[in-house]
Amino acid sequence: MTTETAGEPARKPGDATTVLSRSVQSLTAVLRTADSRRPWAWDTALTLFWTVAALTDAAGGWRNTAPDPSVPSWLVVTLSLVLALPLYGRRRHPAAVLAVMACAALVSAASGAFLQAAYLQLIPVFHLALTRRPRALLWAFALLVPPLVTGALRFPRGSWDQHVVPTLWTYALVALLGIAVRARRDHTAALVDRARRLEIERDQEVRLAAAAERTRIAREMHDIIGHNLSVITGLADGGRYAAAKHPERAGQALEAIGTTSREALAELRRLLGVLRDDDQAAVRAPQPTLADLDTLITGVRKAGLPVRLDRHDSPTGRPLTPGAQLTVYRTVQEALTNTLKHAGEGATATVLLAYPPGAVRVEITDTGAPAGFSHPSSPPGQGLMGMRERAALYDGTLACGPLPTGGWHVALRLPREDSSS
Repeated sequence: MTTETAGEPARKPGDATTVLSRSVQSLTAVLRTADSRRPWAWDTALTLFWTVAALTDAAGGWRNTAPDPSVPSWLVVTLSLVLALPLYGRRRHPAAVLAVMACAALVSAASGAFLQAAYLQLIPVFHLALTRRPRALLWAFALLVPPLVTGALRFPRGSWDQHVVPTLWTYALVALLGIAVRARRDHTAALVDRARRLEIERDQEVRLAAAAERTRIAREMHDIIGHNLSVITGLADGGRYAAAKHPERAGQALEAIGTTSREALAELRRLLGVLRDDDQAAVRAPQPTLADLDTLITGVRKAGLPVRLDRHDSPTGRPLTPGAQLTVYRTVQEALTNTLKHAGEGATATVLLAYPPGAVRVEITDTGAPAGFSHPSSPPGQGLMGMRERAALYDGTLACGPLPTGGWHVALRLPREDSSS
């Protein structure tokens, strides 16, 4: 049973383990940071520590395990230094460090000193497994075996494999530890690199999305402003001529200009409202659809361009998506706007809306320009190019160009969703 103190929550059994694990991780992170910032300081401290430990053993403790306690002290001190001091270069040259230490270990085993400092060879073995190819471990074990075999043959204690196999297993376990640490480090580096690449890709996607949104807004603003200004210009010109003889028609033109201006402002507010930080502030007015074509053509007629709308066939199956309907609407709007701008006086226009099997077809034809005339091209990304981009979004096609008999022709074809073609 577990007792709880009043006012204190009961501790879960895993809390202590979690705290210990986090403490170890924090300490490891601090040591790694210090090691990466000042590796020379860490190498110096480690080398000095093991040198002091080796010299302490050389002061007399080595005789407790040595088969031959009569080995000269100067040789013991020299071997202890050779086994400890090379550790300073274990990072950069672990194979060379191990070779030097293996020579000292061979002398120690042959002389009968059997210095405990020979186990320091575990450190360069670990670094070999950590930083070098697995083939380097074969050379490492080739250096480690001769001292062990020499000691077992010169000073046998029981069977010779009792002196060789356990030590080799120790070296093998240390090598496996180095391989495991290396695998974890590589995995962590791969995760960090993947996170960095994902962050870069995310930033690129954000920039591409922003560019696409800017293009969409620019296209919408071009269609809205271009069309409405053309209508207003036509109404203003007509009102100016009508003011002298028919003042009431000038008033009608001014009223139409006001209506068109308000509609343009409402569309611009709706379009620019999505750019605000407050989503609730954006106007939720629907986008134009095919049902708004009559209103569009009525406004163009008021601007002075006679337009005839012909509808052939009847739509069957699923209705066009709102985006496809907007594409048709904007194409008609852009084509009629170009006619208002460039076709000249006396021009007429015809809008044909048909529903052939599996598609919707729209054709806009005007008769104002002479043969061989072509509308001035708009800046890239607007005008006719904008119509092509809209059509491409719905796998449609757009063809436009002058007619041999004069005028201009625009043809849009969009596949329907219920089409099997």
